This record gives sequence, C-alpha cells and structure tokens, in this order.
Amino acid sequence: MAETGLAARLYRGEAGLDIVGRRKMWFTVATVLVLIALGSVIFRGFSLGIEFAGGNSFQVPTSVGTLEQVEDRAGEVLATAGEGGRVVTTQQVGGGGGEFYELRTTELDAEQAEAVRTELGQVFNIDPAEIASNRVSEAWGSQVTNRALLGLVIFLALVTVYLVLRFEWQMAVGAIFALVMNLVLTAGLYSIVGFEVTPSTVIGFLTILGFALYDVVVVFDKVQENTRGITANNNQTYGEAANLAVNQSLMRSINTSVVALLPVGGILFIGAGLLGAGTLKDLGLVLFVGMAMAFLTSITLATPLLAVLKNRDPRIQAHNKRVLARRSTASRGETPARAGGTPRPVERDEEPVAAETGALAGAAAPKVGARPAGKRSGGARGGRPGGGNRPGGGKRR
Repeated sequence: MAETGLAARLYRGEAGLDIVGRRKMWFTVATVLVLIALGSVIFRGFSLGIEFAGGNSFQVPTSVGTLEQVEDRAGEVLATAGEGGRVVTTQQVGGGGGEFYELRTTELDAEQAEAVRTELGQVFNIDPAEIASNRVSEAWGSQVTNRALLGLVIFLALVTVYLVLRFEWQMAVGAIFALVMNLVLTAGLYSIVGFEVTPSTVIGFLTILGFALYDVVVVFDKVQENTRGITANNNQTYGEAANLAVNQSLMRSINTSVVALLPVGGILFIGAGLLGAGTLKDLGLVLFVGMAMAFLTSITLATPLLAVLKNRDPRIQAHNKRVLARRSTASRGETPARAGGTPRPVERDEEPVAAETGALAGAAAPKVGARPAGKRSGGARGGRPGGGNRPGGGKRR
C-alpha cells in the first residue's frame, strides 16, 4: 500500500500544491517585502566594514584577556583619541598559536592611530610593538564595489543569453526576476538586521547567484518537459502544467537546498560561532541567507511569472480557452460536437471495440471514438461491406 504522507506525496510529485494558481498572493508578499527592504536600504543603509567606510584595525594578542575585556578597554582608549573615535567590530582571528583580537575602528589619522597603539600597550601591559596597526582607505572599498557591480552585470547578461538559447525569452525573464529579487531581499535583510558588509559579503552575493540560477533551471527544465506540445491536447492549461512541474521538482529543490545549507550552516554556526573563526562569519552568513532566499524565489516567483508571461501568448490563450470550454461542457453532461457539427453518440465513445483474431490479431487498436469495423463475410476480401464480389457472383465491369 502506497504511503499517503506529505513527504511521500512530495517525492512522487503528487502533493498538489497550488503554487502557480496562487501567484497573486506570492507577488503581493514579494512586493511588500521588497518595499520594506528598499525602505531600509534607503533610510537605514548598510553597516559597512572599514574596507568600504574607511578606518583602522589593531591586532592585539589574545593573551591580554577575553574578547569582551579587550573591546571595553579599547573603547575607553578610543574615546580619548579624538572626536568620534570608537570600536566598530571586534573578532578573534588566527589559529595554530597565532590567535589575536582584531579591533576595527573608525578612521583615524596617523598621529591618532599611533597614540591609540601606545595607550593600548600601556593598558594591556605589553610592548606597543606587539600591536599591529593598519589603515584602510575608503577608496579601496569603492574599487571593490565597482568591480563587483561590473561582474554582476556581466553575469546577468551571460545568464540571459544562455536561458534564451536553452529555453525561451519568457523563462529568461522569470529567472532574472528571481535572481534580482533574491539579491534585493538578501540585501534588505542585511540592512534591517545590521549585518556588516565586507568584501567577503560581496563575494558571497556573487556566489549565491549561481546557486539560485541552478535551482531555477531545474524547475524550468521540468516545465519545458510538461508543456512540450501542450496545444495538441485539451487536458491541461499552461498554468496547470507548470504547476505540476513545480510539484514534481519541489522535493528535488528541497533536497538540493538542504544539502547546500548544511555545510554553509556548519561554517557559520560552528566555525564562526563556536570556534570563533570570525573571518568565516561574513562569507557564511551571506551564503546561508542567500541560498535560503534562492529556494523561495525560484519556487514562488520564477514559475508563476513564467505562467503570467506565457498566458499572454495568443496561442496559449486559445489553448486555455479550449481546455476550459471542454471542461464546462463536460460538467453539464454534454458531449463535445464533431468538427462537422454532428453530435457524437455517447454510446460509441463508451462501446469497447473488440480486437480481431486470427490474421488481424497483431493489428493496432483503433483510436478512441473511431467507427467500429464492419463485419466481414467468410472468405470475403476487399473493403466493400459484404465481400469483394457483387451479389450473384457477377464480376465488376
């Protein structure tokens, strides 16, 4: 007996989730989330790392105390170093006996940075030479941003060309729409929560585009398979065939996303959280958030938008009307009319056609709705009813 649980039905593609049919709901939710994300980006902005905002970094040996102690004492020192001096982030980096705390601060000039370094040495009772100091210019972050945007534009252009050649332009539009929504929602989450944006974050943004594209292509490949030659029959509308494809590929998308999120979650929660590898936090965080967003956008936005675009095609519109008209006729108990206008008898559709035996046993079965073959007289040949000879044995002249 087949299992009837949700997981079993998902594996068989029989869950029957109406994802494409509820596209208005998905588009409304996406619109609200995008407005919130854009509002946060415009009015709140991002928490930029010193690579983008400019600033200084000080590396203090971990032997001086805990991370919280170092952050508190460094904040007191920076408060007297100049106007606006403060600690932006603190994290533990390094390994193999070379661990140290990296303090990232607001931008200081050369004199202020040297004064802070000397005072930190006195506070922690170590030689100031053991404290490394670096200054990062805001211009470097601008170069990284410009190159990242250029890479993003080139990536989207290549993806569009590939999807048009591999599928069709409507699928290319749906895939690009899902990718852009993925970026906007991930960026909005970074802005709302206040995650720090670093060069690792930018690299992670470009990385999740490939994962999001893979998920969309998997779904669209199944959609193309289900809708190939769809206008030749009157059983399904385009939206219904696309929705069936989403259900059939849903479990595969879930498995792919879970398998991809597990190692990224290990990097984020174990590497950065438990082991304190702060350099992994920025990359792991954007990958985790972006991959989760990619799964949602590929399922709830890409395919529903494809259905909207395809339903505007006059050929698909005519096909959908035929399907709905056929169902409406069947629901009223009527039989669809023949092409010549003569009603088709119901009993002929329902009457089974017996297979002929003997020499005709291997012949193909007649099509549904075909006229039953006339009875042949014994030994008669030819296509005339009753035999190939005229009555009385007369020969044809």
